[in-house]
Amino acid sequence: MDLRLPGLRGPRRPRRLVSAVAAVAVLAGAGTWTAVASDDDTPAVHHTDRVMAVDGVRLDTSYFTSGSAGRRPAVLLGHGFGGSKDDVRQQAEKLARDGYAVLTWSARGFGKSTGKIGLNDPKGEVADVSRLIDWLAKQPQVQLDRTGDPRVGVAGASYGGAISLLAAGYDDRVDAIAPAITYWNLADALFPDGVFKKLWAGIFFNTGGGSARFEPALAAMYDRVAESGTPDTAARELLEQRSPSAVADRIKVPTLLIQGQTDSLFTLAQSDAAEKAIRANGAPVDVDWIAGGHDGGDMEGDRVQTRVRAWFDRYLKDDKAADTGPAFRVTRTGGVDSTDGAAQLRGASADSYPGLENGERAFPLTGRREEQSFANPPGASPPAVSALPGLGGGGLSQLSSLGVGVSLDFPGQYAAFDSAPVTGDLRVTGSPTVTVHVKSTSDTAVLFAKVYDVSGAGSQVLPSQLVTPVRVEGAEAGKDVTITLPAIDHKVEEGHRLRLVLASTDLGYASPMTPATYTVSMKGDLKVPTAPAVTTAAAPLPSWVWWLPLAGAAIALALLLTARRRTATPAPDPALAEVPLQITDLSKKYANGDRYSVRDLSFRVEKGQVLGLLGPNGAGKTTTLRMLMGLISPDGGEIRVFGHAIRPGAPVLSRVGSFVEGAGFLPHLSGRENLELYWQATGRPAGDAHLAEALEIAGLGDALARAVRTYSQGMRQRLAIAQAMLGLPDLLILDEPTNGLDPPQIREMREVMIRYAAAGRTVIVSSHLLSEVEQSCTHLVVMDRGRLVQAGPVAEIVGSGDTLLVGTATPVEEPVVEKIAALPGVASAAPTAEGLLVRLDADGSAQRLVAELVRLDVPVQAVGPHRRLEDAFLTLIGGSA
Repeated sequence: MDLRLPGLRGPRRPRRLVSAVAAVAVLAGAGTWTAVASDDDTPAVHHTDRVMAVDGVRLDTSYFTSGSAGRRPAVLLGHGFGGSKDDVRQQAEKLARDGYAVLTWSARGFGKSTGKIGLNDPKGEVADVSRLIDWLAKQPQVQLDRTGDPRVGVAGASYGGAISLLAAGYDDRVDAIAPAITYWNLADALFPDGVFKKLWAGIFFNTGGGSARFEPALAAMYDRVAESGTPDTAARELLEQRSPSAVADRIKVPTLLIQGQTDSLFTLAQSDAAEKAIRANGAPVDVDWIAGGHDGGDMEGDRVQTRVRAWFDRYLKDDKAADTGPAFRVTRTGGVDSTDGAAQLRGASADSYPGLENGERAFPLTGRREEQSFANPPGASPPAVSALPGLGGGGLSQLSSLGVGVSLDFPGQYAAFDSAPVTGDLRVTGSPTVTVHVKSTSDTAVLFAKVYDVSGAGSQVLPSQLVTPVRVEGAEAGKDVTITLPAIDHKVEEGHRLRLVLASTDLGYASPMTPATYTVSMKGDLKVPTAPAVTTAAAPLPSWVWWLPLAGAAIALALLLTARRRTATPAPDPALAEVPLQITDLSKKYANGDRYSVRDLSFRVEKGQVLGLLGPNGAGKTTTLRMLMGLISPDGGEIRVFGHAIRPGAPVLSRVGSFVEGAGFLPHLSGRENLELYWQATGRPAGDAHLAEALEIAGLGDALARAVRTYSQGMRQRLAIAQAMLGLPDLLILDEPTNGLDPPQIREMREVMIRYAAAGRTVIVSSHLLSEVEQSCTHLVVMDRGRLVQAGPVAEIVGSGDTLLVGTATPVEEPVVEKIAALPGVASAAPTAEGLLVRLDADGSAQRLVAELVRLDVPVQAVGPHRRLEDAFLTLIGGSA
């Protein structure tokens, strides 16, 4: 997990932490000094590196100032977990140019600093901050409130955000703080409702370099909880002691809370609890919900840093004219910007923080049955999927903000209750709540609650990919439970429904390993907060509003002047309107050729299928795909896509995405510019491109900004796949999509195709990697010498052999093997490492074999064909591949 994110006083009491111990903080060496280069208009930033010895620990620090005279307020900048002081250098330099003395440091166990990681231990990392404040008080550039008390603010993200809250609670010299995407109570964050957030916790300890780099008490705690899967009281107490909530009544300084909406680690509920506590102490508190978070998305770095600077200008420089922004602001996502593929962001605000339960509306929910039962599977596997911790880069949560459903619940492992269609648009801002009755065959039940946005077509989106774990004790007798669902800001379109899902598993959490049956029913309406006082700012009209009509008129005129009469096409076939592809008696013979490339080819593809088009070189696969795309015309037969006959330029081709024989890119343009240019050439609205999803699949990272001529073959292949998926077409055609990809990218491509078809779309793929085709395709069309050899489901084609592999729990003894070989319908039987290899004769059947094996007390675990797709393929084409 990379918690390193770009940039971002208590009661006056006896300073026990600032006593004689302060003398321990000394400079370890003379340090180094540099000046950051700048132009004539930008003041130079002076930068000094020092190693400070603090209580036996060496802290690596950097000190930034700009200008030659005058004292100025100081700012301490903390870094994220797994990072170092270098991660906040850019923000430090900006603050220095804005008139602050800025000190950054690498926390214990990170960067070049020594010591064990204590997760912001008050006696460790928090005490270190007090020593750093001691040092600032001695610097001639730093403004003092009185001797030993510098004017100082603290900011940081994630781990660094928590240290800013803790510093304000433990050291009364801190004057203002700006924590970002951080926790208020670490025990609640990692053990919500007593459920172990196992993936995030595991990432924490792996990022920290393993248990050996943590304080022994923390290492022992993690090992204990990870092994049992259940947090104990001692684990909670240990994390609570290191949480800002432990000093809630001491944090009385102006606080800017910045929290991420796409964050399954530290949710919006964490900043909500902080806001309530700090405001109760009488301190000014503003809240800002940004688009990003630990699960990815836009971190709004420039805007956030500007707001943090304004916050410090107001409360450290006493600049009453500084615009600190609204009391509450939330960033809302709407569509994709065609110029750079980024999600379009707009701010909404209110004059006061609305909390998480403001302006509630009630929605009655009903299910297929009033009472629904579902299973907690043995070993809690397979688990449902909501968020993928640490995915980053936009992640699943950003896809959900763009209306793409990417969560997964397994049939038989959840209950679902739906509302009626929503009348009028609904903006959910806060935490929905609902009361349900839970009964279990076990005394303890663990459920995972989530609310989906379900479109009229039935597709569902999980806002921000967030889920609430619920532990129910005493569930065997039945119990009413009120569930507070994840806090979100999400618009539900008119006609959509809300769907409450209660699942028994989730990938990110530890569930009971013992199988059980849960029964749930509704005990009240779903209450949805709307925060009506939060209003969205009007967006300025983009420039295209003015030039697009003129450009459209010019294009229309050009088309009128240059258009040529088109050949009439057959009328659409209404009976095939829902059929992605039907090919009938298709034939093609190239000029000067002595044979057909494709002859009398017929097959049909249905929605939701991943069809593999197989055949040896020269089988006619690519010719078929080129005819399907309207790139060449057939000599005979017909191709219909959703009932429309295919001709060059046919309008229905707008529903088809393709990657056939590579893609042509302009080498001097960047990858992103090539994709944008391609989409503009289609003439379709920029909002229909779904560019963010395509770029997520391409996985080109920073290379998107480079010229395509610098790309490797694999990078060009990934860019071509992204181009094919622009617009999320109903029919996606890929010719050898895995060429040039490495094994992890091939696996990712396989998963993309499966998910793509699962959403009701169709994929046709031509590939020589038969093992990949076998794992990703549901159906096959096998061609040889231009003709159809066989078509049908993969299981039927692969499973048409006469040899079965029988998996057994224990090895089968030789006498029993001999009895099996003598059974009617069995030609031979032989033991293998997996169990038995049984070849059937003409009279044999798998059903009869299984019955006989059970009669002979053979511990059968699985029975399947012992033939790979490669074997079936070679048999079908007669070894001509």
